[in-house]
Amino acid sequence: MAFRNVVKGTLFLGGGAVATVFGLSHLTDKRKASITSVEAAEAIKSFAQNELPSREAQLLTLQKTKEFDVLVIGGGATGCGCALDAVSRGLKTAIVERDDFSSGTSSRSTKLIHGGVRYLQKAIMNLDIEQYKLVKEALYERANLLEIAPHLSAPLPIMLPVYKWWQLPYYWIGIKAYDLVAGSQCLRSSYILSKSKALELFPMLQKDKLVGAIVYYDGQHNDARMNLAIALTAARYGAATANYTEVVRLLRRTDPESGKERVCGARCRDVLTGQEFDVRAKCVINATGPFTDSVRKMDNQEVKNICQPSAGVHIVMPGYYSPDNMGLLDPATSDGRVIFFLPWEKMTIAGTTDTPTEVTHHPIPTEEDINFILTEVRNYLSSDVEVRRGDVLAAWSGIRPLVTNPNSKDTQSISRNHVVDVGESGLVTIAGGKWTTYRSMAEDTLDAAIIAHNLKADPCRTVGLFLEGGRDWSPTLYIRLVQDYGLESEVAQHLAATYGDQAFEVAKLAKVTGKRWPIVGKRLVSEFPYIEAEVKYALREYACTAVDVISRRTRLAFLNVQAAEEALPRIVDIMAKELNWKEQKKKEELETAKKFLYYEMGYKSRSEQLTDRSEINLSPSDVDRYTKRFHKFDKDKKGFITILDVQRVLENIHVQMDANNLHEILNEVDLNKNGQVELNEFLQLMSAIQKGFVSSSRLAILMKSAEENMDQREPIPVHRSGGGV
Repeated sequence: MAFRNVVKGTLFLGGGAVATVFGLSHLTDKRKASITSVEAAEAIKSFAQNELPSREAQLLTLQKTKEFDVLVIGGGATGCGCALDAVSRGLKTAIVERDDFSSGTSSRSTKLIHGGVRYLQKAIMNLDIEQYKLVKEALYERANLLEIAPHLSAPLPIMLPVYKWWQLPYYWIGIKAYDLVAGSQCLRSSYILSKSKALELFPMLQKDKLVGAIVYYDGQHNDARMNLAIALTAARYGAATANYTEVVRLLRRTDPESGKERVCGARCRDVLTGQEFDVRAKCVINATGPFTDSVRKMDNQEVKNICQPSAGVHIVMPGYYSPDNMGLLDPATSDGRVIFFLPWEKMTIAGTTDTPTEVTHHPIPTEEDINFILTEVRNYLSSDVEVRRGDVLAAWSGIRPLVTNPNSKDTQSISRNHVVDVGESGLVTIAGGKWTTYRSMAEDTLDAAIIAHNLKADPCRTVGLFLEGGRDWSPTLYIRLVQDYGLESEVAQHLAATYGDQAFEVAKLAKVTGKRWPIVGKRLVSEFPYIEAEVKYALREYACTAVDVISRRTRLAFLNVQAAEEALPRIVDIMAKELNWKEQKKKEELETAKKFLYYEMGYKSRSEQLTDRSEINLSPSDVDRYTKRFHKFDKDKKGFITILDVQRVLENIHVQMDANNLHEILNEVDLNKNGQVELNEFLQLMSAIQKGFVSSSRLAILMKSAEENMDQREPIPVHRSGGGV
């Protein structure tokens, strides 16, 4: 009854505020997805190429073309969006990226396509019309992105738990206003839940003092694959598209009319071969995210920095931490930040932090940030759920390029929106903004570029323009993959959700397994649906390194660093065969990829939870219990166990295990790396497991299981059997 009364009061109290927002929504100018925009997208469909040019062909085009209309520097979401916008307007377009597409911030997001609930709250509280327009624009772009890449994105319900009665009307008004601002682009209407219903949908939730919950909808996507889809779409429409192509310096010419120097292209270097060449263009666009200022200083050393980088850390935990299709929003953490807790790729992602940082190509997640996120997660989950540090399967840091507007009188204030700046030399810079609004950012950038450089171009055509794989995708496409190729259902669903209507091209590359089922599709690692054929297909998508494959063509590195490391040798072997790598090159690729996992994907922090300096905090009874377990393997009382000791025990209980696997299992616990596991190391492991620093230790589980089997097989003493006859 109390819950019903609060809901009724909420409806009454919220009416005025919601009506105000509704009126504001109609008074504010908004972009409309007109039929003509969709028709324009259809009109350029015929220009798309059936086959993607190889990277070598793209580099040749960059070198041979006398002059492009537009050269975009930067292969993140915004840069690729600019390239697609330009080429779809009929402009001769080139785009270069120093690393891989989406190798920076664009692959390290919260994976949400959203308007920003907290931005709307600020807009209403501060009567900030600019903040309101930002939310309005983002909600429009959210709807468009869900439409043009349906295989890579989907609506996601997000729960906002309420622990104080007064917060229920407060949050409900805000969420309903969010729905109303979205207007016809509202994904689904938000709703209120009672305490019991909230716990039914999110059983892991902290139930003490829970009043109820509010559920609203935003979009979720596979960010790196979405970025890649934009790049590949631009390439199909004719943009000269090259990753691992670094801008060494900007080219200049003197304008005969004004006598001023103008940027007219860039000196580029193929990072993989070292070859340098010039790419000339009427207009150069700087879309380099956190590296915005480094390119601006290539143009003019005197310009002041406008980028204020902020690091956002995310962690990935097992899928059992959250329901399959319900996210969680913590609107007020202990330090005022917002934390999302979301299901993603059958795992759970939590983040983000917001910490000032230096610009770097290789941001590293800190243990402090990881523990901050874990602490906040513990506050919202039931005490029945033990939130363990050892359950962090991957962690990463992304650098958010916050900017100040160089044209603003107050150059110290952070711009909430994106900034388009045309320098005296004609260099066009696009900076700031957010993932969701990449398309409108690109449109604004090209509009400015066309005016500044007097380019002859068609109107923007990217509204409603399907991205790679989206045009002929359907929710049932995976069934055809199962039926036509004999793929596992889970693998087929993954391929359909990753490649869309291009999934059939991947399936054609899949090798026969030799099993009754599945007929084709060998997995790279057993617990994930990634298959070997995807490595071959990744090369068609401009993958050049093993890191490209484990982090951006597949998302294995972002889901589980240990699984990614396990898959690496096979990935490198497949790439070596396709690219004719020699043994030295294979070794270098393995080392580089392992270094990437160790530093940038959280493997270092994970491995530091168990070291030869780890303390043993066990009770005397636990020490005795684990010592006895250890000695069942160390029959000779040597004080250590080797692979031979483990093999002997496994043979006694009729279990077979590959020697290489056993070596890997022992190596995880061999802290001093002397080829054996001492009693002290085993006790350090069991202590770390008890404290939650380590989870899913293969050696600990194997030894416990073997001990239980041995105990069951021990003969019953005569005095306990009744003495016989």
